[in-house]
Amino acid sequence: MNWKKVAFAAGLGALAGYFINEQISNQQQVTPEKALKQAKEAFRQQGPVSGSWIYMKSEEFVKNGLTYNVYRGGITRTKDGENTQYEFFVDADTGTIIDVAESA
Repeated sequence: MNWKKVAFAAGLGALAGYFINEQISNQQQVTPEKALKQAKEAFRQQGPVSGSWIYMKSEEFVKNGLTYNVYRGGITRTKDGENTQYEFFVDADTGTIIDVAESA
């Protein structure tokens, strides 16, 4: 009879651990890899992407008086037969592209 209580407690603990892990992972930042993937998908809608990069460490970015925690990255895509480079900023909390600028 004692082993049933132990098995029940272990199962209950595993279930609680699973739900706690889900809650924590839902509150974590977007990974730099995921941010880069989302940016590449957005740029691919306008044309082929030939290169990309992203800084792995987030940084502060101020736009319109608001401060964001962002990942900074870049995309090279073909536009009118020429390679054009863009710099982008992705919100590290939501994965939303905050700003895009064509590099000179």
